[in-house]
Amino acid sequence: MNKTIRRASVFTLLLVFALLVRATWVQFYDGQALADDKDNRRNAIETYAEPLGNIIVAGKSITGSARTEDGDLAYKRTYDDGRLYAAVTGYASQAYAPTQLEGIYEDLLNGTDPQLKTVMDTVTNQRADPGNVVTTIEPEVQKAGYEALGGKKGAAVAIDPATGRILAVVSTPSYDPASLTDANTAGEAWERLTKDEDKPLTNRALRQPLPPGSTFKLVVAAAALEDGLYGSVDERTDSPDPYRLPDTTTNLTNENPNAPCENATIRTALQYSCNNVFAKMAVDLGQDKVRAMAEKFGFNDETQDVPVRAYTSVYPKDMNRPSTALTGIGQFDVTATPLQMAMVSATIANGGELVAPHMVSQTTDSGGDVLKDYDDDAETQRVVGSDTAEQLQSAMRTVVEEGTGSNAQIAGATVGGKTGTAQHGENNSKTPYAWFTSYAKSDSADRQVAVAVMVEQSDAARSEVSGNGLAAPVAKAMMEAALKG
Repeated sequence: MNKTIRRASVFTLLLVFALLVRATWVQFYDGQALADDKDNRRNAIETYAEPLGNIIVAGKSITGSARTEDGDLAYKRTYDDGRLYAAVTGYASQAYAPTQLEGIYEDLLNGTDPQLKTVMDTVTNQRADPGNVVTTIEPEVQKAGYEALGGKKGAAVAIDPATGRILAVVSTPSYDPASLTDANTAGEAWERLTKDEDKPLTNRALRQPLPPGSTFKLVVAAAALEDGLYGSVDERTDSPDPYRLPDTTTNLTNENPNAPCENATIRTALQYSCNNVFAKMAVDLGQDKVRAMAEKFGFNDETQDVPVRAYTSVYPKDMNRPSTALTGIGQFDVTATPLQMAMVSATIANGGELVAPHMVSQTTDSGGDVLKDYDDDAETQRVVGSDTAEQLQSAMRTVVEEGTGSNAQIAGATVGGKTGTAQHGENNSKTPYAWFTSYAKSDSADRQVAVAVMVEQSDAARSEVSGNGLAAPVAKAMMEAALKG
């Protein structure tokens, strides 16, 4: 064989080898990437070729699937009481990526989760029958919060302190997830919802941290009692009124100038929401101790999954002393979600132990067999001692029975709470946020609940915006519903 033919043969073999390598690469690497690509239409066709599994509340499916009239997507998602449960379910759309529980359990609900595959499914490479998601939500508590918030912009979360089961997740204004399910009509709805200034797609209960105002005083009080700065909620504090912020000429005053806040006990300071007491308390403790206590309650946790990932509630670092003082009243750069403030009340109500909050009880296969039980797996951690928790429970009861939280009183139940009105805008130029965090225990049955409510905006006049006026009635409605069972 002459040299020219030999070289041509080698070159041809190299080309063939290159083609084989490329074909193998595409088949086993790029092929999977292309199959997984969100823009691959075949994925949507496969997902919606059969009905999806369902999200269940109190034994009833609040989702479903309906046959489409045309196109290559055979089914679309449907929702019962979609606006009521939107903050729980999210949406499963033919056009957009799923959100909330629909997104987290996408594989389970469309039958591609490996847990669902039987031996026959594996042999035939068929998609398994879809599974279901069983939530901890109680419909009457959810409905009570949704109706009580009404036209207000806000959110609420209810938790069973003993189990960590989330009984309600409410965010208003809401939206109808069904408007986003059909690829033919979703675009128009998406544009309308995303341009809405009230941001109905935002889950305010879990994913919008805001300054918690005076509700944060519970955390500061817990830190002071655990540290031994004060021996009890009835020991007088060293708290001048007004309190001059350290290293400044600025005096911090109280909303009620006639309140007995000078050197007030923690009980009285919570009852009248005395800013001077808790601002000075935060400075006396130091930011590190306040932060440590806040983090025990769940602040600064970037992996808070319920199982929806909640936005991080923040207690800041590297502050000067005036800023530390302002954190003592839930201002400066302190932020919290309603979930986080419900966790604070739940911990106090549960004797100082925090049971990890969760809104999914179980996942099951199509036949109802349990794949994972989240109630059994809920972790518990000690946040404060039982004595501290009992003292704070008592002081919170005083707030409701004799102080700023009177609108949360419930006949036949022991109720404790803390109001908050957080400044909003430069120099408090915008309408403040109204907060209320609370717990209630039935006097006649073994039932209890912790609730946090945040009202971001309402039709009330600025002078009428308060935690007791706007948020406490919402919490009361939810607590009553929870205690009735």
